[in-house]
Amino acid sequence: MKALSRFALFSLVAALSCTPSPEPLEPQQEELLPIIDMHLHAFPVEHYTPLPVETCPYPTDFLPAFDFQEKTRFELTACSEPLLSATSDSELIERTLEELERHNIVAAVTSGPLESVRRWKEAGQERIVAGISLTSPTQKTGLADLRELMSSGEIQVLGEVTTQYRGFKPTDPSVEEYFALAEELDVPVGIHMGLGSPGAAYMGDPAYRATLSNPLLLEELLIRHPKLRLYVMHAGWPMLDEMVHLLYSHPQVYVDIAVLNWHIPRKEFHSYLRRLVEAGFAKRIMFGSDQMVWPDSIALAIEATESVPFLTEQQKRDIFYNNAARFLRLEEGTESN
Repeated sequence: MKALSRFALFSLVAALSCTPSPEPLEPQQEELLPIIDMHLHAFPVEHYTPLPVETCPYPTDFLPAFDFQEKTRFELTACSEPLLSATSDSELIERTLEELERHNIVAAVTSGPLESVRRWKEAGQERIVAGISLTSPTQKTGLADLRELMSSGEIQVLGEVTTQYRGFKPTDPSVEEYFALAEELDVPVGIHMGLGSPGAAYMGDPAYRATLSNPLLLEELLIRHPKLRLYVMHAGWPMLDEMVHLLYSHPQVYVDIAVLNWHIPRKEFHSYLRRLVEAGFAKRIMFGSDQMVWPDSIALAIEATESVPFLTEQQKRDIFYNNAARFLRLEEGTESN
C-alpha cells in the first residue's frame, strides 16, 4: 500500500480531530419492579376539610402533646416541610395516578364510597382494584346491592372495614352478614385495626376506641368464617404480641404496613416490622401506603420500606409484590414464592 504523504497524514488526523465525538451514552434507567399497594383511599377531598390539609411525615423520636384548641385533626407536630393535600377530587385522582405510574404500582386496592370508587376506577382502569368501605351497617350500600356488586366483579375487595371508628367490635352482629357474604363469594376483606389520628376520639371520630385495636378480637370471626380472606390493616399497631399470636394461630391472615411506614417514628416502624419478620411472617406482610389526600406520601412509604436495613431483597419483593399477589389470587404474577 502506498504510504500517505506527510501532508495527507496531517490532513487525516486534523479531520478526525474535528469530527465531533459521539455523545456519551446515558446509563439506562433501572427498570422498576412492580408494586402492589394494598391500602389507598378514594374518598372525596371534602371528607378531609378544611382544605388544604397539612401533615408531617416521619416524626423522628416523639409524638406530640396536644393542645386541642390549637391542633387540627391531621396534625402530628410542626415541621418545616409538611405534605400538602390536594384541594379537589380531580387533582387528587390525577396526582395519585401519576405517583402510581411513576413507581410502577401495578395494582392499588382503593376503598371509599361506591360513586367515588367508580370515578377512580374509570380514571385508573386496571390499575385500580375496587374496594368499598364498610363504615356502618346503615350505609347506603345494603347487603343485596353489595352481593350484586361483588358477584359482577365491580367490587373486588370489602374494605376498609372501619368498625373500630364506629366503636364496636368486628364480631358485632350488625356486620356479621357482610363477612359471611365476603366468605361466600371469596372476596378479600381488609379491616382497620390500630392507630387513628392522635386524639381521634376528640376530633372527628368520637366513637373511636384504642381498645378495639386488639387483633385477637378477630378470632371468633375467623373461626366462624374459616375461608374468609382477611388482612389486618396497619398490622394492628401497636398491639404487637396480639398480632403475632393471631398470625400464628390463624395462618390465613395477612397484614399490611400502611401508614406505619411514613407516619410514625422510623425506629418504631422498624422495631414493629422486625418482630413480625423474625416471628416468621415475612410471607404474609404486604405493602400499603394509606394514601388519603397526600399523593406524595406514596413515595415516602416506598422509600421507608425499601430502606429497611434488616430485610433481604427477597423479603422486600415479597412485601412489595409477591405476598399481595398471592393473597389476591394473582399467583401467575408472583415473582417467587
